Amino acid sequence: MREKIEAVLDKLRPMLMADGGNIEFVDYKEAEGQVFVHLTGACGMCPSSTMTLKMGVERALKEQIPEVTQVIQV
Repeated sequence: MREKIEAVLDKLRPMLMADGGNIEFVDYKEAEGQVFVHLTGACGMCPSSTMTLKMGVERALKEQIPEVTQVIQV
């Protein structure tokens, strides 16, 4: 599962890097379908990071990997 999640995140990274940030995969809890990520750089401090996480990252992961139910920032 890690490879699938990383593949989706790799598609999103250029967008985040363009704004001075990045995203790191931390963990996946299979039973709950939860993906844990860490936003770094400008994304870690950005007031829009919650929207980026939910509307961008979570939506992309759910579309590509149906087992994912939630993305949580740590």
